[in-house]
Amino acid sequence: MKKAFILSTAFFAAVGANAQSGTIVQTPAYRWHGDTITQGKYMATAEGPHKIVSTYSAQPGYGFPIDSTWKLKNDISSYPQLQTPNTLHTAIYNMGLDEMVNAVEPDTTLRTGKEWGGVWTRDVSYSIILSMAYMQPEAAKISLMKKVNPQGVIVQDTGSGGAWPVSSDRMIWAVAAYELYKVTGDRKWLEYIYPIIKKSVDDDALTVASADGLVKGETSFIDWREQSYPRWMQTADIYQSEALGTSIVHAQALQVLADIAADLGKDKEAADYAARAAAVRKAVNEQLWLDDKGYYAMYNYGRTAPVFNPRAETLGEALAILYDVASPERARSITENNPTTPFGAAIFFPQIADIPPYHNNSLWPWVAAYWAMANAKAGNEQGTLEAIGSVFRPAALFATNKENFVLDNGDIATQLNSSNMLWCLAGNIAITHKILFGINFEKNGLAFKPFVPKALAAERTLSNFKYRRATLDITVRGYGNEIKSFTLNGKEHKPFIPADIKGNNKIVITMADNELPAMAVNHTGNVKAPLTPIAWFEGTELCWNPIEYIAKYIVLRDGKPVAETRTTTFDASIPGEYQVIGVSGDGVQSFASEPRSNRPRIVAQMPGEVAEAVSAEISYQPKAPVRGFRGAGFRELDRSSAPVNIPVKVDADGTYALYFRYANGNGPVNTENKCAIRTVTVDGNRVGIIVMPQRGTANWNDWGFSNVLQLPLTAGEHTVSIEFRPENNNMNINTNHALVDELVLEKL
Repeated sequence: MKKAFILSTAFFAAVGANAQSGTIVQTPAYRWHGDTITQGKYMATAEGPHKIVSTYSAQPGYGFPIDSTWKLKNDISSYPQLQTPNTLHTAIYNMGLDEMVNAVEPDTTLRTGKEWGGVWTRDVSYSIILSMAYMQPEAAKISLMKKVNPQGVIVQDTGSGGAWPVSSDRMIWAVAAYELYKVTGDRKWLEYIYPIIKKSVDDDALTVASADGLVKGETSFIDWREQSYPRWMQTADIYQSEALGTSIVHAQALQVLADIAADLGKDKEAADYAARAAAVRKAVNEQLWLDDKGYYAMYNYGRTAPVFNPRAETLGEALAILYDVASPERARSITENNPTTPFGAAIFFPQIADIPPYHNNSLWPWVAAYWAMANAKAGNEQGTLEAIGSVFRPAALFATNKENFVLDNGDIATQLNSSNMLWCLAGNIAITHKILFGINFEKNGLAFKPFVPKALAAERTLSNFKYRRATLDITVRGYGNEIKSFTLNGKEHKPFIPADIKGNNKIVITMADNELPAMAVNHTGNVKAPLTPIAWFEGTELCWNPIEYIAKYIVLRDGKPVAETRTTTFDASIPGEYQVIGVSGDGVQSFASEPRSNRPRIVAQMPGEVAEAVSAEISYQPKAPVRGFRGAGFRELDRSSAPVNIPVKVDADGTYALYFRYANGNGPVNTENKCAIRTVTVDGNRVGIIVMPQRGTANWNDWGFSNVLQLPLTAGEHTVSIEFRPENNNMNINTNHALVDELVLEKL
């Protein structure tokens, strides 16, 4: 793929040589030169530190507004003031401060965006980690407290299939809450957040922690299922998948919990959670790393035999670097191999051809900010510079911190968009503070590790930076990633400021002007993957539809390749679970087709079913007719339902896949929070959790299958039980309800 799509690096200027001529970043799509960004016929210029004027014109007929001018509206004098010789940089930074003031609501919470009111767990948490913890500590604190439910657990925002546990990235709250503690040093806050994080982590250990060490659930923040998963995947399939980003979020949350336990003197708990964090990090490295790609797989997916989605997912790759999941060698490899388009690093790569831009075929500036910080940590100068450019380009051209952009043309014509977007403005601010000034909050002080690409060599000052009981004026001179001199109030000092510092202080950092080792950037066009094949059985033959412009098909049995072919049939007389992957002439793979199993099945009906041969009605309000069930009827499960005991007879010892046919019409597929969850036991022994996500509002005739549990069974009779336990509470609490029709067992 690289050979076919890499663009000449001559297009991506080695900008150090052009610094005198004013070019800072140049790609085939745009150029940042001096105080102007030019993209084709469009131009954005800073007319001063408080005004940006753009000539950009959005796609005709697009429904979201576009601003041609940003002009300072709010008083930002109480916030850190930036002085730099590049007026555009100063103006973009000031625009971040200006829009940050807009984002603080009258109730002192952080508004998600101009178009999106309210506090959302993942949005506010990622924003707090980027910069809102120290820029808006009180609003950050109140916003986090809004995302704790009456049961004392972290709220998972509504999302695919009924929120948690299909979406399971709520634990980013823990990372944000600890970041706020590092900023304030407030022990009462630490004591407040510890039981919340602990209870949430312990619930997740029973529900989303996988036996292989990874974490189940949707990729963090990419919460529109069709935007990043094959169309055939149901929300129960998404729950069963294991994503890079979400697994790393959980690893870091566990580490945070270990650190808090240690701070509170709970040594046994600290050791336990630290070990669990290490186990997740190890699982990510052992199971998701792709040697042939030089980065981690986005997620694994399937039913009884998971396969990799070998796409690169930028936020997950960045978090792996920032949270030390990746070794320094792997961190460098990720920054050199994660594909970078002319507009920047995609949310994931390659794109899905038949899905419109939103998460797919898109760049989000706050993700690009994390990517910039990851490149800086890995020492990739050109990667850092281009990542910064991918944030500054849209900020200037659209005169606001917009939500997302189409990778094909850099425009805002995505499915949804908003100005004044919280996490994007937070990322804008973080680039200046955390990369160019190198400010890192630790629980006992501030550590300074500036990373200044040579093209941005300058003297910059950040004045009025508030830290606990001190005010800092910070100057950074030169370029590189090594500090030549660090002075505090005129005296040489190590690059660390203790937490007990007070009063007004002046810090001067002189960089070593060291040349960084040359590192690559994987420049590429915006590649679209082939369409996903649709496979089915005709007798003992596996068949699938032809895909245009395909070079070959890979046939999988039980997750392993068994054939490569240019035909659209395969002899499937050997029982197993089959899938087909299409491969383009450039080596780009499609998603694997929906798994098709021809293994023998044991099907057990629910005891005490509703005795209606054709139709029945649910007792839950509002009542609705039900059709499409098999056998005599179904069992209706609510929180108060007694355990359901299902007798089954197994003919031979072996490992079996166990799942249920169910219906859940309590809400839409893509929002709300009414996923049904139950604990499954066999002969009284707990074997796992089944989730039965929503399948459409009042759609009680749409039957699907739960996630799959795998377990050993001996020949003979067994009792499978479904029951509601306290850890099965969902985010809705009150509505945890589904219809169950059949139990299915397949011998693997």
